[in-house]
Amino acid sequence: MNGIDPIALEVLRHALASVAEEMNANLVRSSYSPNIKERRDCSSALFTADGELVAQAESIPVHLGAMPFSVRSALGAVREWHEGDVVVLNDPYLGGAHLPDLTFVAPVFAGAELAAFVACRAHHADIGGAAPGSLSPSAGDIYAEGLRIPPVRLWKRGDFDEDLLRLLLHNVRTPDERWGDLRAQHAACRTGIARVRDLVARYGAGLLREGMAGVIDYSERRMRTEIRCLPRGSAEFEDALDDDGTGSGPLPIRARVELQGDRVRVDFAGTAPQARGPINAGLAVTTSAVYFALRAVTDPTIPPNAGCYRPIEIGIPEGSLVNPRPPAPVVGGNLETSQRIVDVVLGALAQIVPDRVPAASQGTMNNVAIGGTDPRTGRPYAFYETIGGGAGARPTGDGVDGVHTGMTNTLNTPVEALELAYPLRVERYELRPSSGGEGRFRGGWGIRRDLTPLGHTAHVSLLTDRRVGRPYGLAGGEPGAPGENVLIRDGEEIPLPGKAEFDLRPGEVLSVRTPGGGGYGPPA
Repeated sequence: MNGIDPIALEVLRHALASVAEEMNANLVRSSYSPNIKERRDCSSALFTADGELVAQAESIPVHLGAMPFSVRSALGAVREWHEGDVVVLNDPYLGGAHLPDLTFVAPVFAGAELAAFVACRAHHADIGGAAPGSLSPSAGDIYAEGLRIPPVRLWKRGDFDEDLLRLLLHNVRTPDERWGDLRAQHAACRTGIARVRDLVARYGAGLLREGMAGVIDYSERRMRTEIRCLPRGSAEFEDALDDDGTGSGPLPIRARVELQGDRVRVDFAGTAPQARGPINAGLAVTTSAVYFALRAVTDPTIPPNAGCYRPIEIGIPEGSLVNPRPPAPVVGGNLETSQRIVDVVLGALAQIVPDRVPAASQGTMNNVAIGGTDPRTGRPYAFYETIGGGAGARPTGDGVDGVHTGMTNTLNTPVEALELAYPLRVERYELRPSSGGEGRFRGGWGIRRDLTPLGHTAHVSLLTDRRVGRPYGLAGGEPGAPGENVLIRDGEEIPLPGKAEFDLRPGEVLSVRTPGGGGYGPPA
């Protein structure tokens, strides 16, 4: 227990978690873009002085499991930290997820002593690249996906680097919005630093350091206890992505899960090689997806930190779809491939602990990026969103309709906010009746969302999946309906592929119809 009594440890645990939660609340409040302010596509966390995750806000699963990789990269790149330093990075091959996700890492000093690090990650609606929204389904390498940033100090001793900022903003379509969101991330870090200092003033640096280690060890003990309570055994499962956007597919992902006493091993041998298209998932993303799936079937109330993940071993073949070599494109790995990794790991676990695993949810984030020149201002704009769908039916009840599932925990973009910020109109927004798989418990229904540009021709990028493959049912339940992408022109519905890039003219409508979740149990 590291010399701390259980009551004090519990008080400290909640205090540390509140630091991350307040950071994220401040980031949402002060951001400029609807993607962060409305959809809340951001995450915040607190780390020890050695870079171990100690607390996180309840935010985006794919961010939070991967953020420790970014913090470790920042610690490896900066030899000496100073008060007021803030490192920014997004390189997926140096701990990032994909290029639109910018991570800030900042030190917290208690006097001259380094006490902790705070970090936050936010999805920026554009970071340059070949297509508006930095979401090109035809990107052949990472250089086409946007500005790639290694760990560099954007703020040094409290002063931001104007030259670096000018370089960054010169390579994006919406520099004012980006600068606003960067300042919001900086404000979130300042909030975290202030709150950690409050804890130092209240408890002392030594007790706080001991408490952080105690909270991490506590999570490890609880996780090992949970794993020991599961049946020992192993199982394999395979599912596939529809395609990579360049004509190759389906692309299988295979996982073998072994429960070994108080440890778990997940091995991805047999997974497809890395793809030409932008659906490769970096090491940090794959690891994050595995962590999410295992937390879901153990005890989600265990404090999420480095201790949770110590009992988990992962084998990931290098050069594969789930651990590519640079310069493979990766923007969709964070978005789509992470979802399929969750489906596969849960599919294997369903054979070992069937009463804890639901049928497959929609298995896609239904990514839509639209950009062009706003006729109201004459300036470029970039709109990005993900769209919810059906959650898989559970062993005890129906799946939930029209929600974000798996590795995303974002909200929708409210119609009012979308139409105020962008020259777009939402023509239709509704559930897709009967899109969930039939079963004793039915899968959740998907969503239909129709968009049209106003007074201009817009460029559209779609990065979606489960348009061919269907979310699987379990225990005799039927699969959910696949999604559909449709262009409506002069009243005619023209099918679109799951990954597409095209111009959308005034009067034309993009209709995205998302998958339903799988059913659970025999329909009879």
